[in-house]
Amino acid sequence: MCKDYKQVLRELIETASPSGHEGNIAKRIMAELQRFTSDVRQDALGNVIACIRGSSSSEDMRKPKVLLAAHMDEIGLMVSKIETGGFLRVTQLGGFDPRTLLGQEVVVHGKRQFSGVIGSKPPHLSAQKEREQAILLTDVFIDLGVSEALVRECVAIGDLVTIARQAVPLLGDRMAGKSLDNRSSIVAVLECLQELQRLQVQADVYAVATVQEEVTMVGAFAGTFGIRPDLGIAVDVCHAAMPGVAKDLTAELHGGPAIAFGPNIHGKVFRRLIDTAQKQRIPFQIRTTQGPTPTDARAIQITAEGHATGLVSIPLRYMHTSVEVIDYRDVQLAGVLLASFIASCDKAFVEGLTCYLDS
Repeated sequence: MCKDYKQVLRELIETASPSGHEGNIAKRIMAELQRFTSDVRQDALGNVIACIRGSSSSEDMRKPKVLLAAHMDEIGLMVSKIETGGFLRVTQLGGFDPRTLLGQEVVVHGKRQFSGVIGSKPPHLSAQKEREQAILLTDVFIDLGVSEALVRECVAIGDLVTIARQAVPLLGDRMAGKSLDNRSSIVAVLECLQELQRLQVQADVYAVATVQEEVTMVGAFAGTFGIRPDLGIAVDVCHAAMPGVAKDLTAELHGGPAIAFGPNIHGKVFRRLIDTAQKQRIPFQIRTTQGPTPTDARAIQITAEGHATGLVSIPLRYMHTSVEVIDYRDVQLAGVLLASFIASCDKAFVEGLTCYLDS
């Protein structure tokens, strides 16, 4: 029986797990992956790795190895200073735009959890010059609404801070919330594995929920090195169309997954993804990149001796805010595309990937 992963996505985006502290989300993802295989583990860095074995023939037991990598971490904040009065200053884990933080509700993960709000000097008390300047992270502070003594007793420098935000259902299949970058891609991989159950697959599939993509991509480096796949597909998000942004920088919501092409991407993997989408009549979009992508695809491509790499992305508006927006249809279609692509990967195809220059 097929599972409704839209509800799973809601649960995942509400689970606080910033870069370097993915323990909570890892447990939740491991439980989902165990529906498909008993071969689920964590490596030394915390990557969650599931292996779903393909069918083998008596003629050749060496099966292609296909890696699907989707990072499970989210951007977050870290306490950097406790001010007089118990107000907290913060630094960031990942790429917050400070302008999006004002007025946000947060959770401070100290010896106990505190709810708090992010405040700044109101315009009534600001000089004209201050009101004309962009907000800096150093101007932002967190108010827990409790005494300074309690703050100093229960909160320490280095404690984590996450945005408090529940999933917001929008019209149709659209959803808003925090950490849809990249929990939506985790669910696209789950949709892929569910689709693979009805397909004949020759490859061994390694589904990896990677750590620390938002800060170093170290999870993808380590995970790829340990698996040494024949090819790897990073699954991530890309910018979706919105007012004030050029169309050539974005993809359309409800337009299907975006397939990337550029120096980071192996040409034969790109073309096989396109061919698969066309044969299966899966709506898709093409996104071009000028160099290394800011995704796990970069790590997959250059780890060890190098690996043939692809990138499939889900269009997402308002990236790195607490109100990111996706269309769940794009998530589902990404899963179907990945499953159909994997089903087409046989020994002959992966042997043809050994020379990048021939791509």
